[in-house]
Amino acid sequence: MTDRLIAFLVRRRVTLGFLAAAAALAMARPTWLTWSAGLAVASVGEALRIWAAGHLEKGREVTRSGPYRWTRHPLYAGSAIIALGVVIASRSAIVALIGITYIGVTIPMAIRSEEAFLHRRFGPTYDLYRRAEAPPMVRRFSLAHARRNREYRAVAGLIGGFAILAARLLLSI
Repeated sequence: MTDRLIAFLVRRRVTLGFLAAAAALAMARPTWLTWSAGLAVASVGEALRIWAAGHLEKGREVTRSGPYRWTRHPLYAGSAIIALGVVIASRSAIVALIGITYIGVTIPMAIRSEEAFLHRRFGPTYDLYRRAEAPPMVRRFSLAHARRNREYRAVAGLIGGFAILAARLLLSI
């Protein structure tokens, strides 16, 4: 892929995510069992995202506390788990294909772009972190950090998406 296409997809990944979610909701064939299982899985993904957002000082440092002690990209890992939950809830092969394609294309590109930025911005500090040689930070989870990182938007999207799936089940659409 060209650098221009990668940059475009990275910038538009949230919009593409909304389009993928709308298509998933339209093609979903949930049952209460798949809805419940999917919600449980997606909730684990969102919990990971909240935990990460509660430690993240975006653009100010190489965060090494909370889940960043064990993985470089817990927000993306949480998003992938949420997507898996949506796929489970939807009970649709087409939705699974959409979810796998979206996650498989946008997240690796976003990671590549983000890692290049972190390397440019923090140089040797990020290189040590990337090689798992940087000492962990001591920082407590902060709900204020999670709010400042606007994680409430992901929570609202998760609640809204699963509410729509529940409404489809209740109305037998």
